[in-house]
Amino acid sequence: MLQLVLAAPRSGSGKTTAACALLAAMQARGLAPCAFKSGPDYIDPMFHRAVLGVESHNLDLFFSKPETVWELYARHAAGHGAAVVEGAMGYYDGLGGVADTASAWHLADTLNLPALLVVRPKGASLTLAAELRGLMAFRTPHHIAGILLNDCKESLYKMLRPMLEKETGLPVVGCLPPLPEAAIESRHLGLKTAAEITDLQRKIALLADAAQRGIDWALLEKLCGRPAPAAIPQNFPATRVRIAVAQDAAFCFTYAETLEALRENGAELCFFSPLTDAALPENSGGLYLPGGYPELYAAQLAANAPMRRAIKNAVESGLPTVAECGGFLYLGQTLEDASGTPHPMAGVLPGQGVKVGRLMRFGYATLTARTDSMLFATGEHIPAHEFHHWDSTANGDALTAAKANGRQWACGFVNAHIYAGFPHLYWAGTPLPQRFVCAAEHYIKERL
Repeated sequence: MLQLVLAAPRSGSGKTTAACALLAAMQARGLAPCAFKSGPDYIDPMFHRAVLGVESHNLDLFFSKPETVWELYARHAAGHGAAVVEGAMGYYDGLGGVADTASAWHLADTLNLPALLVVRPKGASLTLAAELRGLMAFRTPHHIAGILLNDCKESLYKMLRPMLEKETGLPVVGCLPPLPEAAIESRHLGLKTAAEITDLQRKIALLADAAQRGIDWALLEKLCGRPAPAAIPQNFPATRVRIAVAQDAAFCFTYAETLEALRENGAELCFFSPLTDAALPENSGGLYLPGGYPELYAAQLAANAPMRRAIKNAVESGLPTVAECGGFLYLGQTLEDASGTPHPMAGVLPGQGVKVGRLMRFGYATLTARTDSMLFATGEHIPAHEFHHWDSTANGDALTAAKANGRQWACGFVNAHIYAGFPHLYWAGTPLPQRFVCAAEHYIKERL
């Protein structure tokens, strides 16, 4: 089975487009590939799903214990002919940018997978070899199996390949040429989502063709062929309760593993749209409002007054609710759109969502619960992640968030039936899904 971590020396090397190219070419070659993302990113897996038509999974060694990461990888890679794990940032960039914890290298080391480095050779030639040798010497084992030159003209590739192989000892498996017509647009949280790119399938086809022609597939198989992991069964018990899950263009940041964990604990997930639906799914015992881009759809969310009223009434009546980041902003009083115009939201929480124009409290953090609540026990530590350009005038104070560098702040609203705050939670391998499902089941039984 062809298995690899697709990494790079730094961000901006084109890992996501290279991942899409590899996955689409593997699909065309009949390998039935699967995909994973190293780290907490929501957007890159959307592109993996667009290529494959199947789920992509996050693997994160800050959120999860190594055994949980290995189980997730084995469960979802088994039965496929290839697996591509797209790295995040630079190869060794992990927790706080100053440690290798939760880096692409850490994941390659934990899963014992070879790494294929995506290198964009602009503005350097022989110096690339020096950089690559530095990457190889930085940790032992380095797991780097080969190089893929990206955004590289064929003439430059023919010059660089023999030099890089001689100077580094690393094989160059091929190149992807400059493809401006296949570029994927970005905005304030990174790439636009896959659903927003109308000609995405055309772009994927261009990338697949380039990978088919530009990669030495026999060499790649030799470098990255590994025994397939044994299958780990996944059991979904009988449904105990229904949970309403917001899912549309405004609320699209959900981890596949979190949804699976809820199903594994007996939840039936009922998807709905705060943008277009007028009411919550019937007989829902819980409500999950994930992150996304509510700020870009603030006017449309405000115009859907029946849904705002329905959610306000449900949450205030005690419906167990989880609202992360964008979902948290939606529960506030107002939310500014991209132009700074405020729009009314659900009005459950006191804060007003305001545009800041820069990343706020970005990155991994550990939450400590100050009191017992639906999801947390007093003193419990919970790994989390923040990534947003909007803020709230009232962020809550039920939790203490702390970064690895010692910075701390108060955040979150919690009680017996709610968690709401900017921090995104990752539920796989934790007691959170069981606690949420139990709260939802109790809510339904009380109402019968």
